[in-house]
Amino acid sequence: MPAVKGFSIVYNALNEDRTFSEGDTLSGKVTLALQKPAAVQSLFVKVKGDAQVRWTTRSGNHNHTHSSHRRYFKLKHFLIVESANETVLSQGNHVYDFSFTLPSTSMPSSFKGSYGSVVYRLEAKLARSWRVDQTVEKEIYFCSKSFPHLQTLMSQQIGVADKEVGIFSSGNVHMEATVDRTAYAPGQTAMIVAKINNSSSSDMIPKVRLTQAIVYTASSSTKHESKNIHKVAGQSVQPHSEKEVSWALKIPTNQELSIRNCDVISVEYYLKVYLDISFAFDPEIKFPVIVIPSTLIFGSQPSVSGPNRDFLPSAPSVPYYPASPHRYPAAQAYSAPPPSYPGNPYAGPSLMHRNQPAPMAWGYSNPGSQPSSSYGSPCLPSSSSHILHPPPNVPSFQPPSPTFHPRPSAQMTHSDPATPQLLDTAPSAPAYELPSYLMNTNFLSQSDEPPPAYSVIFPSSANEESNEAK
Repeated sequence: MPAVKGFSIVYNALNEDRTFSEGDTLSGKVTLALQKPAAVQSLFVKVKGDAQVRWTTRSGNHNHTHSSHRRYFKLKHFLIVESANETVLSQGNHVYDFSFTLPSTSMPSSFKGSYGSVVYRLEAKLARSWRVDQTVEKEIYFCSKSFPHLQTLMSQQIGVADKEVGIFSSGNVHMEATVDRTAYAPGQTAMIVAKINNSSSSDMIPKVRLTQAIVYTASSSTKHESKNIHKVAGQSVQPHSEKEVSWALKIPTNQELSIRNCDVISVEYYLKVYLDISFAFDPEIKFPVIVIPSTLIFGSQPSVSGPNRDFLPSAPSVPYYPASPHRYPAAQAYSAPPPSYPGNPYAGPSLMHRNQPAPMAWGYSNPGSQPSSSYGSPCLPSSSSHILHPPPNVPSFQPPSPTFHPRPSAQMTHSDPATPQLLDTAPSAPAYELPSYLMNTNFLSQSDEPPPAYSVIFPSSANEESNEAK
């Protein structure tokens, strides 16, 4: 009867899409079920990210293989450290917790194509003497957030095309096209508008097409792949007429994300607006399109699907930052700094606008700096049927909490003693007293001239009072 009854690994999802990004924490459990006591050499769990391409070309009677590989990171933790003396585990279920902090460096999103892929894997391996190593693994879906200048990708795109019609007709055509922005999340809709001035003698049909362009690179060789995602046609434009055509083109919900930060695989998208003219070269306008994770557009909102997805705000007026424990509960995240008062140490920008931690979680880009687990063979009672093992100690960065010295008269935001109390976000200005020599000065006696009579300043009012006296 084999000693190992079951061996599995699971990870904790951070969102409904079960995706991870740069700097995220990947945690989970490894379960080892034993039907009888067994000696174990080592047990470890690791996570890694790799990109690779491979294709074959034929030259004459010879085949040449082009391949390339990139490793972005590899993190490894020993749950049972390998040693000269084997670790004897008792019968029952042994559960080990693990936790990794993914590197914060730029890495490409998960992708699988015809000639290459970008894959992130979580793997656990059990080694025993005189036994074949047992391995279990799970693939994790990685969504890169490395899209610089994201706010500029929310601006409208405009293009113009002019074309002389070919031999079988005369005249020219002018087309202006606009796209509402450049970046979209899977499931969103791109709005395209084209204004066409057909000054020729030919009929033409306006069309729009969304295309995916993939480039695989190995050394100095490249392999190109193109896929048409959507193609939509509008109504025909008659000769010597003008027309405005609009399209609503939805990005598929399962569409792969754009990849621009990988040197072996590139995934790009573009929208082509063109006029289909018989027996003539079609005038066209190309617009770049970038497919990004929905979290970069919808912020911290829960994932939305269905027709209501496109009605959410897609371009926030301010950059999105996750909630920070250093902000006051009643303070706005993007309010202007309060005015500073001389002599008041609690007012001014230093209280409300301390440097906040970076929006991306801290991680380790150097796998060699990860310490191994400090525990080896656990001491297990023979009667235990379900043993929980502590997780490895993974260092994490904790930003220092700001220290405040409240005034005796400061108001608190909470009255419950069990709740942490914070200072009022708008402290009152200190009282200002005039010097004594100013308080005893008679300012009216500084001039020898008497004040003007009231009747001289307000003659009408004076006349009314005299009439009432009569």
